[in-house]
Amino acid sequence: MAEKTLANKVVDKMMEHDAFSQWLGVERLEEGPGRSVLRMTVRKEMLNGFYIAHGGITYSLADSAFAFASNSHGRKAVSIETSISHIESVHEGDVLTAEAIEENAGNKISLYHIRVLNQHGRLVALFKGTAYRTGKEWEV
Repeated sequence: MAEKTLANKVVDKMMEHDAFSQWLGVERLEEGPGRSVLRMTVRKEMLNGFYIAHGGITYSLADSAFAFASNSHGRKAVSIETSISHIESVHEGDVLTAEAIEENAGNKISLYHIRVLNQHGRLVALFKGTAYRTGKEWEV
């Protein structure tokens, strides 16, 4: 079995206490320095009154990918600004994949773009996140 990377160990620790990502049914596909790829399936209780996924669902999936990517270097990071554009509606049974990519990691501030795609490879949301990198390291 391959040895876990720092990014794997950090995300293991984060997921251990992340009840919301667990409730979403997040599946970790890939993680590395400045990168996270997550997948989840939209369930009935995630729908709004229009029978489409509540905007908070794609936001939350992207936000989890952002959190994992921004902490993946082993230094604790917290969100200071986020935004999302909802491109296409999402329905019950859709399988969403969020890919977070680090655009810049400065000493204190880092920037990430997260693309959320459905099972057909269509873009359903674009998320941008800015994180503050603290001076604290993850103990893994």
